[in-house]
Amino acid sequence: MGEASVKTLETRTDLSSPQVTEVEARPGGQRTLVSRLRAPRRPRIWFEVLLIAVSYWTYSLIRNAVPEQKTVALANADWLWGVERSLGIAVEQSVNHAIDSVTWLIVGMNYYYATLHFVVTIGVLVWIYRFHPGRYAATRLVLFATTGVALVGYYLYPLAPPRLMNGQQFIDTVLKHHTWGSMASGNLKQMSNQYAAMPSMHIGWSLWCGLTIFAVASAPWARILGLLYPTATLVVIVATANHFWLDAVGGMLCLAFGYTVSRAWFGSLPHRLPRHPEPAGPHPATELLNRFRR
Repeated sequence: MGEASVKTLETRTDLSSPQVTEVEARPGGQRTLVSRLRAPRRPRIWFEVLLIAVSYWTYSLIRNAVPEQKTVALANADWLWGVERSLGIAVEQSVNHAIDSVTWLIVGMNYYYATLHFVVTIGVLVWIYRFHPGRYAATRLVLFATTGVALVGYYLYPLAPPRLMNGQQFIDTVLKHHTWGSMASGNLKQMSNQYAAMPSMHIGWSLWCGLTIFAVASAPWARILGLLYPTATLVVIVATANHFWLDAVGGMLCLAFGYTVSRAWFGSLPHRLPRHPEPAGPHPATELLNRFRR
């Protein structure tokens, strides 16, 4: 009786405690450089702030360095407007005039367009960094890849926004209501490329924010707000005559590219990664720096 009990206990112990080699126990043991680079790690605040600042500066520099090509951009706008009319979706001018007639609403949309694009995007990045560090790198990569491919669109397809079209009577709501903040109208227009409307990064970034919140947040109200944010942004970019509907489609395609890049690198969509990263040993870049210091 006692002997049988001992055998049973020994068997259970063997099954529940498999042998672990030293290499398997050591974080990052015998893994390739690529697999170590792909491993989600806890982000470092100083590096992220520096990376985002440099990346946005580079993005703005490249975007604004693209030749404006006014003639080509206006011709492309006329062609795109014609395509939308043939598809029966050319209602931007009606939306622009209808909402402009409600002063408090259009003024609010002008400030929405000028501020939330940055405030909400940074807020979502900070939220993921703080509460979902294991998903941060993959989520950030989506945003960076989306923005990077948008630069290609600005270079290959210069496009005038509706408010700059000739003979179409769109209202530049920033100029009319003297609101501040738009880099594409008023006193700040010389600081930004006027003819980089395709794709719309207001849609690309806001949809990134919305999908990230919807996929990761647990509170139903937060998930609903996540979906409402890009929807409201779509109305705003059209009402202020800054974009066509099809510019928004371009932004969505860029975001799809961003998710594809992130999934290919990390092997999973961001929200399916662990909330907290597992210990993965020192980053290969850190190891390389340490070697040079020796």
